[in-house]
Amino acid sequence: MIREPAQVTIDASGRVQIPLGILAEAGLDTESPVLAYSDGDGRIVLRRLNDAIDDLMLGEEL
Repeated sequence: MIREPAQVTIDASGRVQIPLGILAEAGLDTESPVLAYSDGDGRIVLRRLNDAIDDLMLGEEL
């Protein structure tokens, strides 16, 4: 099941709380190490750290 996007707010310290349902749908759990990076204007990507490392080892772009 694909959920509807959830509106979140960036707080004064630059933090965002992502709803647990979205994390679970993405196969992420609390305390999961992720890599965060910008993918252009207005777009931020979170990747499982291990997936990003595997992609780098295989020579694929993030």
